[in-house]
Amino acid sequence: MLRPGGHPAGLQEWYDKLTPRLAEAREKLRQVPLSKLELRSGCILEPEGTLRLTFFWREYRVHPPDFIVRRVDTGEEVSSFLQALILTYMATADGATPSGRWVAFHSLPDGMFYAQAFRGYAEDRLVRELGERGLDGFRRAGERLQGVPLDLGDAGYAFAVLPRIHLAAVYWQGDEDFPSRASVLFEDSAPHYMSTDGLAILGSQLVTSIARAAGA
Repeated sequence: MLRPGGHPAGLQEWYDKLTPRLAEAREKLRQVPLSKLELRSGCILEPEGTLRLTFFWREYRVHPPDFIVRRVDTGEEVSSFLQALILTYMATADGATPSGRWVAFHSLPDGMFYAQAFRGYAEDRLVRELGERGLDGFRRAGERLQGVPLDLGDAGYAFAVLPRIHLAAVYWQGDEDFPSRASVLFEDSAPHYMSTDGLAILGSQLVTSIARAAGA
């Protein structure tokens, strides 16, 4: 589960900015017919009037009219921070078709201002946490997380982290002359579904998921 805290200052600032948007997202969602929310977000509108979606390999159900988010498997209400991410996604979604065109973080709206920070707590962190497992660990994680292989770098995988937000991770194995490096990429349609600060959090969480899967 995503949790705020314990992150570099830049990422913590984005956590702090995102959580207060929860009330705003709920109010916006109340103004939209559920059938339209389904079409825009790619969520599944269930017969009982709830909306279901998968977020980082776990299923959640959103309960109107208060738009409370609960885990499907336990029925437990999730943290306000996780609710803010999911509901911000739903409130931002405009139905744009995922493009399949990958861009770096700096190409997202205002991404240039935060690209260096993102590289530090996401891309460089992935290389550090993979450590000696390197390319083999990265490939193992990509397969365990059911990533779609990409013809990028020495290995690359695409992951659906929300119904219409896909992220990619790419790894280049280093040698005696050049260190290993990694990139986290976003579809250029992602801003139709999430603000740049939210996408930064998703990118960081993808790195955490890959690092864990590599060592599992």
